[in-house]
Amino acid sequence: MTEPELIYEDSDMLAINKPSGLLTMPGRGGLASAKSALSILRVSRGPLFVVHRLDKDASGLMLFARNAEAHRYYSGLFETRDITKKYLAAVDGLIAAQNGEIDKPLVQGGSGRVSVAFDGKASVTRYETLEHYKNSTLLEVSILSGRRHQIRVHLYSIGHPIIGDRVYGDQEKQKQWPRLMLHAYELKFNDRNGKKQAFRADPPKDFMSVLPFL
Repeated sequence: MTEPELIYEDSDMLAINKPSGLLTMPGRGGLASAKSALSILRVSRGPLFVVHRLDKDASGLMLFARNAEAHRYYSGLFETRDITKKYLAAVDGLIAAQNGEIDKPLVQGGSGRVSVAFDGKASVTRYETLEHYKNSTLLEVSILSGRRHQIRVHLYSIGHPIIGDRVYGDQEKQKQWPRLMLHAYELKFNDRNGKKQAFRADPPKDFMSVLPFL
């Protein structure tokens, strides 16, 4: 597993490219002592605040705040959806539509697993088809809400689980893939000074190397 790649740094925040397999922050129980992006960055950058999370098995862009005021501001951007987030997702099966929207409420169970439920929280995911492979489709995905496992659950709910997803896909089938094929590649927002920021992180080698086999 590689270390986080620093994309941008100023007095308020850090933007990094997190590798697949690395926790955002230390977990609970058996994961309490596991290496995380937060623990690694704190060694060289000092105190940091987690602004948002990215699934352990996903890769891509993340923001960390460097002080309490910045944490309130950037966390607020995510809560009010005043930030643009785009992902790349390779999914099982061929999606014929050029684009689509999945509008299904989500609820989290006691086990941490998320599912579609009529009484869940409103959740909207949009996708655009980028490329078809033999038995799979590469999508650009954006979310209008930020629920736990939202992209993974929504795509699974329409019969197209993300390649390598052993939670929301056929576990036996997904074991053949080395990673979850979900990568957060773009973030756009206005910083605390009103300056427009746009960060982009290309998919890592362990993502790109899977595509020829899909």
